[in-house]
Amino acid sequence: MTLSSTLPDIRIRKELQPGDLGYIAYLHGQIYARECGYGLHFESYVLAGLQEFAEQHDPAQDAVWICEHDNKIVGFLMGFHRADSVQLRYFIFLPEYRGLGLGKKLMQEFLAFMRTKNYRQAYLWTTREQTAAIALYTKFGFQLTEEKNSMAFDKQLVEQRYDLLLAA
Repeated sequence: MTLSSTLPDIRIRKELQPGDLGYIAYLHGQIYARECGYGLHFESYVLAGLQEFAEQHDPAQDAVWICEHDNKIVGFLMGFHRADSVQLRYFIFLPEYRGLGLGKKLMQEFLAFMRTKNYRQAYLWTTREQTAAIALYTKFGFQLTEEKNSMAFDKQLVEQRYDLLLAA
C-alpha cells in the first residue's frame, strides 16, 4: 500500500478515549507477530503494562500521543510516570505510516513533555532487533545501559534498556 498522506494530514491527539488502550494492544500483537515472530506472551506483556497504566494513569504526570489519520489510530507513544523518571512505552506505527517523520515528531513531543514536567530521566525497553527504533532513540540521546538474553516473547532475543538523562 502506498500512502499519499503527509504529516499535516495526521492528527496527534493527547487524550485517551475508551478503546484506545485495547487497540494499542491489538496493534502490538498483530504487528510484532507478523514482523518479529513474537507470540502470545508478548501480547500478554503489553496487556499487563497497559492495564498498569490504565489503573495508575495520572494526567498530571503521564502523557500519550495518538496519531490518527482518517479517524483511525496509526501510531502511538506513551510517557508513563515512575518513581524518579518517566518510561517511554508502546511506540508503534502502522507500517505504511513509517518514514513520514512521525517518529521524530513524537520523540520531540516526548522530550518537551519531560521538560514541562521537570523529568530529568527517562528509560525504555526494546529488543536488539528493533534497529530503526533504536537509531531514533539514540539520535535523541538515549544510551544503551543494559542487555539481557530473553525468551519472554516466545523466541530467543536480547532485551535492551536505554536511558536518557536531560541536562538540568
